[in-house]
Amino acid sequence: MSASAVRLGHVINRALDDALARDSTVVLMGEDIGKAGGSFAVTRGLQEKHGRARVIDMPISENAIAGMAVGLALSGYRPVVEIMFMDFIALAMDAVVNQAAKLHFMFGGQGAVPLVIRTQHGGGLNAGPQHSQCLEAWFAHIPGLKVVCPATLDDAYALLQASIDDPNPVIFIEHKSLYAMKGELSAPPPEARLGVANIVRPGTDVTIVTYGAMVQKALAAADRLAQESIDAEVIDLRTIQPWDEATVLESLSRTHRLVVAHEAVEAFGVGAEIAARMAHVGFDELDGPIVRVGGAFMPVPFGRGLEAAYLPGEAQIVEAARSTYG
Repeated sequence: MSASAVRLGHVINRALDDALARDSTVVLMGEDIGKAGGSFAVTRGLQEKHGRARVIDMPISENAIAGMAVGLALSGYRPVVEIMFMDFIALAMDAVVNQAAKLHFMFGGQGAVPLVIRTQHGGGLNAGPQHSQCLEAWFAHIPGLKVVCPATLDDAYALLQASIDDPNPVIFIEHKSLYAMKGELSAPPPEARLGVANIVRPGTDVTIVTYGAMVQKALAAADRLAQESIDAEVIDLRTIQPWDEATVLESLSRTHRLVVAHEAVEAFGVGAEIAARMAHVGFDELDGPIVRVGGAFMPVPFGRGLEAAYLPGEAQIVEAARSTYG
């Protein structure tokens, strides 16, 4: 690893630092995001550099933070809020779902709510059932919200910049286990558009659609499938809402088999939406059943062994790909 290698948290810190420097309307808000830098130290150093008026420590009051951010967004600012642990975004649902998501439509398109909510989801850290959930499907279901979930260092930078530039609310989700990921950020830093997926591994036999931390597990599964002469194509959605239907359909048209994998519970999840849509628009391309991989329909266990058994991974994706052959 070179001396210039950075972790995901450092990349997000740089993206926020650059946004604060280039746009005076950008402000950060959240619990302990100043000196402490939040629960994962992602914003550490930004308050010292940009001041308390732009990097604002807030009390533990998620609904107040989100409500204040909606007001700021309507007043010409671009607030970037951190809700530590996605589980607690439930406390801010009125401001996010009933206000931020609706106002552009209720004002006849004449108003905008340029608000980004950064939050962390996912298990693997033995954080228990109230600090480990993947709740992205809640927000993907709401018209007016965009939902973003990066899997790489470059995407964490580029998609966060695109989210901050977006004129309406974005839920930006960071998987906690990816904070330890280390590598090189491209120079100059990359750019990206929301709603565009990335084919991270081309293949010809089965399409695996996924996002976030599951991308690495899907790539590992693809390597195992290759040993069985099954050439899997892996698509990183990057944006869950709007999702890149065209890229998924094009891939399905080549491979004729589809697996959708995510860590969130399988029932009523992102995979259900993609499977239903592909069954409708891609039915003639299918040579086998569409198979979903997701968490069991239960709270995330606290115990290390139970959590490891609960989390879907490489083995489940391999089995799902095999099952598309009937």
